Amino acid sequence: MAQTSSTVSDMGSMGDTSAVETKDVIVNEKTPLPGISEKDKLRAEELKNKANEFFKAQDFQNAIIYYSQAIEANPLVAAYYGNRSFAYLKTECFGLALEDASEALAIDRSYIKGYYRRATANMALGKFKKAVKDYETVMKYRPNDKDAKLKFTECSKIVKRQAFERAIRSDDSKKSVVESLDIENMVLEDDYDGPKFENTVSKEFMVDLLEHFRQQKKVHRRYAYTILVQINKLFRKLPSLCDITIPEGGKFTVCGDIHGQFYDLLNIFKLNGLPSEDNPYLFNGDFVDRGSFSVEVILTLFGFKLLYPDHFHLSRGNHESETMNQMYGFYGEVKAKYTSQMADLFTEVYNWLPLAQVINQKVMVMHGGLFSADNVTLDDIRKVERDRQPPETGIMCELLWSDPQPQPGRAPSKRGVGCQFGPDITKRFLESNNLEYVIRSHEVKADGYEVAHDGKCITVFSAPNYCDTMGNKGAFITMGTDLKPKYTTYEAVPHPDVRPMAYANAMFGFM
Repeated sequence: MAQTSSTVSDMGSMGDTSAVETKDVIVNEKTPLPGISEKDKLRAEELKNKANEFFKAQDFQNAIIYYSQAIEANPLVAAYYGNRSFAYLKTECFGLALEDASEALAIDRSYIKGYYRRATANMALGKFKKAVKDYETVMKYRPNDKDAKLKFTECSKIVKRQAFERAIRSDDSKKSVVESLDIENMVLEDDYDGPKFENTVSKEFMVDLLEHFRQQKKVHRRYAYTILVQINKLFRKLPSLCDITIPEGGKFTVCGDIHGQFYDLLNIFKLNGLPSEDNPYLFNGDFVDRGSFSVEVILTLFGFKLLYPDHFHLSRGNHESETMNQMYGFYGEVKAKYTSQMADLFTEVYNWLPLAQVINQKVMVMHGGLFSADNVTLDDIRKVERDRQPPETGIMCELLWSDPQPQPGRAPSKRGVGCQFGPDITKRFLESNNLEYVIRSHEVKADGYEVAHDGKCITVFSAPNYCDTMGNKGAFITMGTDLKPKYTTYEAVPHPDVRPMAYANAMFGFM
C-alpha cells in the first residue's frame, strides 16, 4: 500500500508544552485507509489547522471541538488524537487524554508523542508506574530529550519512595504528626509583628490575619500549627455527611473551588461580607493547589471554622489529598513557607474533612458528583470511613471526582477517576433521598456557575481567571430558607506577581 502523508507533525522537543502537531509525518504504512477520500483528508487538515489556532490562543474547548471534527473526517491520523490528548490535558480531562494517547499509539506505534501524552495523563492521575514505562519508551527513541529524562527520573523516584513507604507503613503503628509537636516551646521572636491569640481564635485575630496575609506576610508557625491541631480535633468529631440548617429569615452562601487564589477570596468577603454567625458560609473543596497563595487560603478558612464552628462549613475536594498536593504545588508551598512536617500535618487534617453537606434536609452539596451505583442513600454517605486518602472507586471517590453530563445514563469519567452521570441519574437520586437539587463544584465554568439537569444539578466555581489563563468569572451562591439559589459573579482581582504553580515540582508543569 502506498504511504499516505498528512500535514500533521512534530514541532519542538517532547517537553515543549506549547507544541501541537503541525508538520508532515508519515502515517504508519500498515494502517489501512478504507473509505477515506482525498476530500475528507483535506477537510480533516483544515479542521486540524483551525483547532491548532484555538489551541495557541488557549481556547482549549474549541480546539477539542475541531480536533474531534478532524478525527471524524479522517480517524486514521495518530497526530490528531495526540493533539486532542494535549488539549484534554489542558482542561484536566485526564481520562480522555489517556484514551486519545492510546488510540494514537494503536494507529501508529512509532508515534513518540503518544507515549509522552499517555505518560503525562497517567502522571496527572498519580499512576506513576505506568508513566515510567512510557517515559522509558520516549527515552529509548529520543535519548537526548532532557524533559523526558527528567520526568522519567522523577517518576522513578516517586515509585521507589511509595514502595518504601508502603513497606514501612502500618495504619496501626503510624503516629500522628500532632504527637510529635511541641508548640509550647516554639519561640515567638521579638521582631514578630503579626496577629496573635492565646488559646482560641478570635474575630480580632482573623481580621488582622487577613490584612497580614494581604501584605504577603506569614503568620508565626506557632499559630499556624495551633490552628491545625485545633481544626484536626474539630473535624474528627464531625460526620462524613453534615446537616446544615438555615434559620428562618437567614442567608447562606455556598462557594466553590478557590485553588489558592487568596486575593479572590478576599474579594468574595468584600462582596458578600466576612463570615459570622449571621453570615454563614460553605466552601465546597479544592481550597488549595494551582494558585500560589494556598497556605493563606487554607489557614484563613480553618481559622474561620474555628471561630464559627456551627456557621462556617468546609467539604473535602479531590485536591485535599497527598498525591494532588505533591503534584500541583501545595506541598511545595507549605515546605517553602514553613516545614515538610507541617505539609504532612495538612495531609492528616484533610483526611478528616467532611465529604458532603445537606442544607435544610433538601439540598445536598459535594465537591464532585453522584455515583456509579444506583440506590446510594444519605445514610450510606454518613457511614463512609473517610480517614484516608481518596480511593479510586466507591462512594468517597465519586463524591470528590464525578461530573455531570447532558445525556442520560452514565459514562466513564473524562478525568479517569469517578464517573459521569446524566439528568436521569440526578433525578432518581433526588427522588429516592427526598432532595430538591444538588450543588457541586470541581469544574471551571465561564460564568462561574452552570445550571444543568433541568435545574437539579448546579455547579459553582469561585476561582476567577483560573490559573491566570482561563478568563472565566468566579461565582458564589446565596439562598434563604426558600432554598432558591441566587448567583453573584465577579472578575479576578490583581494579585502579587507570583505565578500559579510556582511551588510545584518542575516535572508537573504540564498544565
